[in-house]
Amino acid sequence: VQLQASGGGVVQTGGSLRVSCAVSQPTHSPYAVGWFRQAPGKEREFLAAVDWSGRITKNADSVKGRFTISRDNDNNTVFLQMNNLKSEDTAIYFCAARRGNMRTRQYEYDYWGPGTQVTVSS
Repeated sequence: VQLQASGGGVVQTGGSLRVSCAVSQPTHSPYAVGWFRQAPGKEREFLAAVDWSGRITKNADSVKGRFTISRDNDNNTVFLQMNNLKSEDTAIYFCAARRGNMRTRQYEYDYWGPGTQVTVSS
């Protein structure tokens, strides 16, 4: 499984941004996808996850109500819509995949892609 995050950039406080994760896999095994982020000097943080069907999602409390995860299985892409962005949302955003059910801990994910930088400026 290979993943590629994209869509990062610079946005003003209060603005919105949608990052995407393109997933390629050699088999049709169901897989869950999670989004994480890592700010300078901080540990990687779980944000949201979605199961293989797209019907079950989970958000971290820190972004609940502002971030929404979704997936388009026809195009093997997972999205993270981020609204009302704050300066503390500035980080590198990563997507990760695992076969089976979704999880919230980074060590439970087997496949990671390079991140995309999101910068929120005031």
